[in-house]
Amino acid sequence: MADVNRGNRPLSPHLQVYKLPLAAVTSILTRITGHALVAGILLIVWWLVGAVSGPRAFAAADWVVRSWLGFLILTGSAWALWYHALAGIRHLFYDAGIGLGIEESRKSSMAIIVGSVVLTLISLILFFIL
Repeated sequence: MADVNRGNRPLSPHLQVYKLPLAAVTSILTRITGHALVAGILLIVWWLVGAVSGPRAFAAADWVVRSWLGFLILTGSAWALWYHALAGIRHLFYDAGIGLGIEESRKSSMAIIVGSVVLTLISLILFFIL
């Protein structure tokens, strides 16, 4: 066997050492929010099926939707929807070759994060006012 001196070899940096760029984090978060939207969709579908199934089924689904857990899931889904939509728009610009620089992608990543939070707050305000 070959004599391998493993003590002097540098180790590859891992997530504890390497800091992901913001554009990479937002890209990963785009995929996560796409999958997380399923929770909100399932809750809304259950509520709609309960509405056509009868008063008892609707009362159970409506109770969950109106509970703090339902509010949390639907608010999170609203944020995920806004975030995913804004990231999709950014991806269209990327496909056209626009905004691929390091500083441009960092600014667009911040815009997506701030924009999704602001649009979610606007959505909640409009929901409770109207």
